[in-house]
Amino acid sequence: MSEVKQGRGYTEEHEWAEAANGRIRVGITDFAQVQLGDIVFVEFPQIGAEVEATQPMGSIESVKTVSELYSPVTGRVTKINEALLDAPELVNSDPYGEGWIAEVEVDGDAAEVVAGMLDAERYEAFITGK
Repeated sequence: MSEVKQGRGYTEEHEWAEAANGRIRVGITDFAQVQLGDIVFVEFPQIGAEVEATQPMGSIESVKTVSELYSPVTGRVTKINEALLDAPELVNSDPYGEGWIAEVEVDGDAAEVVAGMLDAERYEAFITGK
């Protein structure tokens, strides 16, 4: 069973979002990293790039496949997780912590944006089919 963390918003494309310091930190879920297998490369969005919810903002390459990384929110990329440049496997070992991918500044309240997404219970029901 994949881990689903409370206090985050989730998408049906298996990204998570967490409000932090007025911005939204973004990553892929534990379920997604298990499905992908060993992550070998992360293609990041450019800092300053405008991203749109549900649209591609980068990609994740694993030993099995290359998968699009979809933005869970609309806003401007303010930071990327540079640790993943040298250690993309952090996405596998700690998808909700050190394996985060980018931070996005949104219009309005970040916490409200996250609250409008799937919560942990609804995402868990989505991935388990229950």
